[in-house]
Amino acid sequence: MVSRRGLLAGAAGSAILGAGLGAYGLVVEPRLRLRVQAYALSPAGWPGGVRLRIAALADIHAGLPYMPLARVRQIVEATNALAPDLVVLLGDYASSDRFPFTRIPWDETVPLFRGLDAPLGVYGILGNHEFWDDPSAQRRRGDTLAHDAFRRSRVPLLENDAVRLQARGGPVWLLGLGDQLAFRLGRARYIGRDDLPGTLAKVTDDAPAILLAHEPDIFPKVPGRIALTLAGHTHGGQVRLFGHSPVVPSHYGNRYAYGHVVEDGRHLIVSGGLGTVAAGLVPVRFGVPPEIVVVDIWGE
Repeated sequence: MVSRRGLLAGAAGSAILGAGLGAYGLVVEPRLRLRVQAYALSPAGWPGGVRLRIAALADIHAGLPYMPLARVRQIVEATNALAPDLVVLLGDYASSDRFPFTRIPWDETVPLFRGLDAPLGVYGILGNHEFWDDPSAQRRRGDTLAHDAFRRSRVPLLENDAVRLQARGGPVWLLGLGDQLAFRLGRARYIGRDDLPGTLAKVTDDAPAILLAHEPDIFPKVPGRIALTLAGHTHGGQVRLFGHSPVVPSHYGNRYAYGHVVEDGRHLIVSGGLGTVAAGLVPVRFGVPPEIVVVDIWGE
């Protein structure tokens, strides 16, 4: 029989363990850890002489206490140290969480991206928070304050647009999709700014193509013409244990929650992101440290 002292000791141990895990999920993982998540792939049809290193930053959610501007600067410096050919920004640059959070305006966050250094440039897309956190844009169903911040900072946005880049060994197309959840109509109902057919139509030759999409749910519609789709939005579920995320903001659940997904020869990489959101809960990260994604692509 377990003694009263043993029961109390067990309860105290459980409380200490719970407090330790809570501190880790609230403070250590989201605020102190930063990892580089590397992928290497050779998609079918990628020209043999073309090599490309991409660094991808997703879901920064700048704001206090979790993502101060000093932390964004640290991320910029760590990204530059990877010597990427191209840097892409996958959306959600600010946070409006009600959990003790002080929002940092886009005009203070976006200019820091000018410090990113890559020979092929830095390109961004917008995420749902750029639209959801701008009441005027929601009413007008138009451009956001984030659009203005990118224009003033001279960091190019790709919104249903494409640009042809000269990578090592040959040209590569970079496509950026408009956000799929831009305007809220009610509970789980949205009007997107995405135009996948119109974006694909801007590719005018057979050079390999890469698509940036904030939400990964577009992936089933992406044709084989696209060598790689890069996405964010899910934060890897923010809590991930044994390869499973209990809650994922995707219609497909864990199918596109995190990591490298290959379907019908098509490649998708979903970043675990850098910041946190509470979404009505405590903004923890557990098993999904903030990450810079780096992708090396070459042909065979």
